[in-house]
Amino acid sequence: MSEKSERLTVFKTYKLYVGGKFPRSESGRVYEVSDSKGNWLANAPLSSRKDARDAVVAARKAFGGWSTATAYLRGQILYRVAEMLEGRREQFVREVAEAEGLSKSKAAAAVDATIDRWVWYAGWTDKVAQVVGGANPVAGPFFNLSTPEPTGVVTVVAPQESSFLGLVSVVAPVIAAGNTAVVIASEKSPLPALSLGEVLATSDLPGGVVNVLSGRTAELALPLAAHQDVNGLDLAGADADLAKDLEIAAADNLKRVLRPQAVETDADFTTAPGTHRLTHFLETKTVWHPTGSLGASGSAY
Repeated sequence: MSEKSERLTVFKTYKLYVGGKFPRSESGRVYEVSDSKGNWLANAPLSSRKDARDAVVAARKAFGGWSTATAYLRGQILYRVAEMLEGRREQFVREVAEAEGLSKSKAAAAVDATIDRWVWYAGWTDKVAQVVGGANPVAGPFFNLSTPEPTGVVTVVAPQESSFLGLVSVVAPVIAAGNTAVVIASEKSPLPALSLGEVLATSDLPGGVVNVLSGRTAELALPLAAHQDVNGLDLAGADADLAKDLEIAAADNLKRVLRPQAVETDADFTTAPGTHRLTHFLETKTVWHPTGSLGASGSAY
């Protein structure tokens, strides 16, 4: 009678997501991630400033193609991300439960809300221009059109407590509007964010549109806030002192900054998101076009 063999536990190796690839931190450093009870979960990459600079380069490279893609195509790709999240629902339920100390039922509700939120923003990609753009009434032989355009590369300091719903609530609107993102994951609960990178890599999202870093929030956020090729900054996961320092650094090249929201809405992200995050990292371009002389019979082009 043969003895039943026991399998070795296969631990997951979490990596960064930069430029559509999965590098380890260039420094080779990691840090321990524990659950709400202090039990070890995994080693996460401890990103360096070099990793942050590489992420900005990747985001800038991807911006041209992503910002000029049709709104319909961006919506289709974002919806594909939601499909892939749905297929990996059980994995994210487990990771969110461990990260936030939730019961399985509460974690499942959070994951379902996260997928629904991604679908919600996917639906906005081809509608936001009608909401914030339009034809302006002017006097004279010309017409005047205002259209929204993405700001550029946006650094997102992800929420510290809401490791998945909060993460998606701040990342999805940035890329839905046509920007590219460098995301600093929750320092204490980075695993759902790193797993999201695996989903994005298999969802037709071009490499570099979203780049996910894990590590010390302040160590990464400060050089990114001062980076001359970063155009926007979302401070959702920064505390008051860090947010002030980041705003000062961001002023050097006039970054568009979204300040932390009220605690009651920023902590759980369960309320309806509205459109303020979607429109905050948009610029308005106004075009004047002559129509020729306006006579009694109407306009002439």
